[in-house]
Amino acid sequence: MTVIGGGPVGMFAAFYAGLHSAKVLLLESLAELGGQPGNLYPAKVLYDIGGYPNISGQKLVEQLETQVAHFKPTIQTATNVQTITKTDEGFTLETTNGTYQSKSVIIATGGGAFTPRKLAVDYDPALDDKLVNYFVRDLNSFKDLDVAIAGGGDSAIDWALAIAPIAKSVHLIHRRNQFRGLASSVEQLKASSVVLHTPYLIDSVEADGKRGNISLKEVRGDNTEALNVDKLLVNYGFMSENRQLRNWGLELEHNQIKVDSKMRTNIEGIYAIGDVVTYPGKLKLIASGFGEAPTAINEDLQALYPDRRQPTHSTQLYH
Repeated sequence: MTVIGGGPVGMFAAFYAGLHSAKVLLLESLAELGGQPGNLYPAKVLYDIGGYPNISGQKLVEQLETQVAHFKPTIQTATNVQTITKTDEGFTLETTNGTYQSKSVIIATGGGAFTPRKLAVDYDPALDDKLVNYFVRDLNSFKDLDVAIAGGGDSAIDWALAIAPIAKSVHLIHRRNQFRGLASSVEQLKASSVVLHTPYLIDSVEADGKRGNISLKEVRGDNTEALNVDKLLVNYGFMSENRQLRNWGLELEHNQIKVDSKMRTNIEGIYAIGDVVTYPGKLKLIASGFGEAPTAINEDLQALYPDRRQPTHSTQLYH
């Protein structure tokens, strides 16, 4: 079976399918697995994952990567699925990284492919992933560095609070005096060592050897400031879209896939789980997606192999 989407729910689905000895292909549009918790909010602490009183997005993804690797599924990252065509044997998936054949499909694309909102100033694109960064891969990569962060929402504040203890300095740039984050996080921010630059916008970014010069301009004012830093993290939000769903012939409701209680879509052999689906009482939680994955996979395997008894308890899945 093919699982489309390498976020937490897709990764768990690939693992659970492996428990049932299914041959699994996992396709992810980004260059790395992890979805939003791994790529957008790695420092954000999650409190609704069973078995963990609390766990960061990054740690959760690391645990899931270890788990999914146990059954060695085929994993293709940086791969966008363009079309899904039903065949006598199952489905043909045309992607940006080749064509694949699959007996069934589990869609776990969450909010869809997401891209960061870029800096609204002209700068050398060669600085991306060096001086200018839109994702946090490893917090330790900021150790002992001077870091500037642009943004005023929860994730920008999360980054600032997580990086401040290990960086040489952290500067948070926001166009308003008020921040949009949780009140408790804003209080932590104001009590931390993070230097706040409000209300300012970035006016220019230029390389200075291995470092960078950032010019700031006051919003509705004439004051300017200058920063010289090792890294600039930009968090102006992300754009996500699931337009490809319309091309796959799926029944949608407000850009989400309609499924029944067994996670079946309107196309036989295609199932959907996680934040991409809608049904009465649906909750958009990672925990909900983790519960939907076994439902979809058990139904899928029962349809494919009606004479094969599927284990109903976790203890029956190990030998």
